[in-house]
Amino acid sequence: MTIENILARGAADAVKALYGADVDEAALRPSATKKEFEGDMTVVVFPVLKKSRKSPEATANEIGEWMVANVQAVEKYNAVKGFLNLSVSKRYWADLLASIASDEDFGFKKADEKSPLVMVEYSSPNTNKPLHLGHVRNNLLGYSLATILAADGNRVVKTNIVNDRGIHICKSMLAWKKWGDGATPESTGKKGDHLIGDFYVAFDKHFKDEVKSLMEEKGLSEEEAKEQSQLMAEAREMLRKWEQGDEEVRKLWEMMNSWVYAGFDETYRRLGVDFDKIYYESDTYLEGKDLVLKGLEEGKMYRKEDGSVWADLTNEGLDHKLLLRTDGTSVYMTQDIGTAKLRYQDYPIDRMIYVVGNEQNYHFQVLSLLLDRLGFKWGKDLTHFSYGMVELPEGKMKSREGTVVDADDLIDTMVASAAEMSAERFSDMPAEEAADVARMVGLGALKYFLLKVDPRKNMLFNPKESIDFNGNTGPFIQYTYARIRSLLRKAEGFDAAAALVALTEPNEKEAVLIRKIDDFRNVVEDAAANCSPALVANYAYDLAKEYNQFYHDYSILREENKQVRDSRLVLSLVTARTLKAAMSLLGIEMPERM
Repeated sequence: MTIENILARGAADAVKALYGADVDEAALRPSATKKEFEGDMTVVVFPVLKKSRKSPEATANEIGEWMVANVQAVEKYNAVKGFLNLSVSKRYWADLLASIASDEDFGFKKADEKSPLVMVEYSSPNTNKPLHLGHVRNNLLGYSLATILAADGNRVVKTNIVNDRGIHICKSMLAWKKWGDGATPESTGKKGDHLIGDFYVAFDKHFKDEVKSLMEEKGLSEEEAKEQSQLMAEAREMLRKWEQGDEEVRKLWEMMNSWVYAGFDETYRRLGVDFDKIYYESDTYLEGKDLVLKGLEEGKMYRKEDGSVWADLTNEGLDHKLLLRTDGTSVYMTQDIGTAKLRYQDYPIDRMIYVVGNEQNYHFQVLSLLLDRLGFKWGKDLTHFSYGMVELPEGKMKSREGTVVDADDLIDTMVASAAEMSAERFSDMPAEEAADVARMVGLGALKYFLLKVDPRKNMLFNPKESIDFNGNTGPFIQYTYARIRSLLRKAEGFDAAAALVALTEPNEKEAVLIRKIDDFRNVVEDAAANCSPALVANYAYDLAKEYNQFYHDYSILREENKQVRDSRLVLSLVTARTLKAAMSLLGIEMPERM
């Protein structure tokens, strides 16, 4: 139990003993005492005044006296009107540290076969371009959320839906046929996803040139010129052939997609993210079409005169949603319905979480209603983890124009910057170790900067700011961990097990640090409940900051009293372990030396 739970229960027991009344422990849950008052935790007694029938201050004093006498964790109290300020005993903090130190899985709950099964979808790339900065934030948020949910005792399945069909894919394919001259990743020395992305950009360039020529030569408007584009007509024809299963088109599609998948896998590996199951839109869109047609037969959808199929959502306060076009082809909504069906067949899902940007809020509102209408029990309760966009000082990114921040280039830049900034720090390391530490620090800086922000907010990514060794950054937390590990390596004769038995009563600063460590389990619960890796990130920073203040104020290795020295080493050890556990939930590695 946390100290908050212990004190809340003690206060409730006091009310029962003093006034013969039951009270919800939640109403007496304490908060941190304000700095201007003496004490660690404060219980507000106003909710029990009707039961005590006494003044706020008298009630607070009576409950405080009872708790000092009956709750071992409470050493003393003081009452300020209706606010009961409780001082937690030093013995409690020492016992708590010993308990945490002996629990290798502190802060983590274990799942069993009865635990809820949560599916988290993230990444969702298109196979016509490489991953970019926006994908990086999506992947990091999704992976971290899945890890946090697992730490909170859920069974978790990490999934990815690859957008491997559609007109955008055909644009890259057509450009390769026209201007690729048989180029392959091997012949060009390029990653497959980068190569295909180049052809997507090339298509857009030639398309714009064609539109401009039509406007100038025939006096057409831009929209008219786009309609008459021969290039776009060829792309549409390629899509039609793909949907009809044309052997040549399908063979080209499979070859180019295989290049892209190999490129994606490389980037995922470098980012440190993975998936338990990958779905492909080319497999799911027909499933969705069948479900929509079944819903049409059951009167859950309707068909217009032009043959298109729609859902009427006006009773739910929305509008009419297109599900099948006049020619019978699927829209994205239909594909998502088909994917949901396959997932439900594969796994007994209790909760489905989609990690998708906030520009798709309406889409998932509609998807939830349609899945519920089609009989998926979790449809109405699906969670759209809606996150804000990430931008650069230069503004938004555009894939068609080739102005995106490529994920691989970004990783390379961050690692190179870490190596450059830390060259002096790493000078005594073998080259291989220095390179690995630079990789950890560069990626740690990137991941932490993208995850420390409330995911619902838009954010500006500043690479230089992210890699600073001071302030609220990943490298600062990593350096704090490495400092502790260095301290422990220098602690000759330190026996953690023996030190636990002989822990001294911690001073006020040590008690604050122990309490901060104990907060970790609450933070994991809150982060899972609120789908917010930012809570874990900022907790790690606060803990690192608290430890550095402790490290500055108190001698550790030079402490002459061995019992005090060893107890501080135990506190340092547990701090390092908790920092590592917290950062692992963000997918961030912690170097042993920096």
